[in-house]
Amino acid sequence: MTQRIHNFSAGPAVLPVEVLEEARENLLSLGKSGIGILEHSHRGKAYMAVHEEAEALVRELGGVPADYDVLFLQGGASMQFGMVPMNFLRKDQTADYLVTGAWAQKAVIEAKLFGKVHIASSSEDRNFCYIPQKSEFSASPAYIHFTSNNTIFGTQFAAEPSIPAGQKLICDASSDIFSRPIDVSKYAMIYAGAQKNLGPSGVTLAILRKDLTESGPKDIPTMLQYRTQAAEHSLYNTPPTFGIYILGLVCKWIKKQGGLTAIEKNNQEKAGKLYTYLDQSKLFKATADVGSRSQMNVTFVTGDGAKDELFIAAAKKAGLDGLKGHRSVGGMRASMYNALPQASVEALVQVMRDFEQQG
Repeated sequence: MTQRIHNFSAGPAVLPVEVLEEARENLLSLGKSGIGILEHSHRGKAYMAVHEEAEALVRELGGVPADYDVLFLQGGASMQFGMVPMNFLRKDQTADYLVTGAWAQKAVIEAKLFGKVHIASSSEDRNFCYIPQKSEFSASPAYIHFTSNNTIFGTQFAAEPSIPAGQKLICDASSDIFSRPIDVSKYAMIYAGAQKNLGPSGVTLAILRKDLTESGPKDIPTMLQYRTQAAEHSLYNTPPTFGIYILGLVCKWIKKQGGLTAIEKNNQEKAGKLYTYLDQSKLFKATADVGSRSQMNVTFVTGDGAKDELFIAAAKKAGLDGLKGHRSVGGMRASMYNALPQASVEALVQVMRDFEQQG
């Protein structure tokens, strides 16, 4: 097998090797069916078993209550930026948005097509390097939307934002879904593109309260109504079958690791190793405020653009890929999703240490 290198890509991201190996075996034949997973009909018994197991695992791992729908959608989280307000925001209503990065900004743009938007809090004043501690909500918002982790700027909500009682909280959890335990009952809806922690690109997980599912208008395209997807068990049309299959395998892998509590501990250890080095380094500096740092995406710089490029090149030569930071921040970004091994973080710290010592 080709030697695998350390993959710090922000997404599509590293997947567990054992998941990839099992998928490889099932490409030619899913079990003893004689038909590969990519070729099975989404209406056939073989695929339906895969589909139902994936949903059951999501419910088990996330402790998803029975009064919530679990949907497998397409179009990525970016489709949800428009689909959420299309279903839950009328022209005469206001939705509150917590703006902590570029993806939240994109969500605001889409929401304004359907109703009014109130910015409850924002960290744009300092290029999104922190999570605001307070928000000012409108009187009666249709819902309150936030992005739990910000891949570009390396910040993350340590817990759900405090909101007025009875309000609907909607979360874009694309880059930290199932990276830690979650109390689904605190949310009206959670959605996430799979390509960070759950599987490959092409499938989006949505978890939403059944009363919310049914509350949307019926005069919007059938495919864009959550009720359509819920009523048809995410099988209204051909779903992203391979993506759902891999999502199920990843969920099985997470369960095997000890569930979300064990996954969180492992992620904390990985992030701790890198932040500990950054905090004592005389060359490298983390860009996010200490109280707002992400465990998934660590952003850092040297303060010298040319030196940043030299480091990225040195890291790539050493077998570490995907470290170039987003243009909005510059520098470097180490994405450390669930499947990234501890050894990869240790290798990164060693390369950083060597580079710093070389001056």
